Amino acid sequence: MVAFKEEFPYLRCDSGQLFEFDQAWLRAAITRAANDAGYPKWWLTDHVTESIAFYLRLRNDESVVPFDQLSQTVRYVLKVIGYKEIVPYFEPAPPPVSFSLLQIAQEAGAGYELAFFDGLEKRISALVTARADSLHLCDLQACVKHLRGAKTWTRPCDTLREEVICFVRERLASSAELEHLRCFIR
Repeated sequence: MVAFKEEFPYLRCDSGQLFEFDQAWLRAAITRAANDAGYPKWWLTDHVTESIAFYLRLRNDESVVPFDQLSQTVRYVLKVIGYKEIVPYFEPAPPPVSFSLLQIAQEAGAGYELAFFDGLEKRISALVTARADSLHLCDLQACVKHLRGAKTWTRPCDTLREEVICFVRERLASSAELEHLRCFIR
């Protein structure tokens, strides 16, 4: 992956997986840390978030930044501005994981639902090692139409759509490591 000039570099977690930087994710992590440290509705959250984002934009010579390095940078900024008591509480989870259901369906081939569900199972299982706390599954409608070989939405598409959603819910509920995961399907 390549990060373009004026854009944020990607973040790499310990497992090697790459994530796009998301300011809302960082703001939420800083807000949680400040709340836990006794600063509810901390007035500097937005400023610290914007400062870190600006710093990452300046690093346009690097397309990938290790996740730990970003965490160390945030901790350093908190210390420098005089809020070192927040530092022990800053434990950000990796940014949301996002993948396309259509891509999995295309890899499986049109009409091969079993191969699709197997591929989806493998992707969800990989989330355990990524320690993600948020999952975004996109392209559900296009995925279902591809698997059904349908140009327009049909009643069997409705059925398969529900099967995919139920499969994801059951898989996340069946694993203690994944039950905390927030999942968004669109």
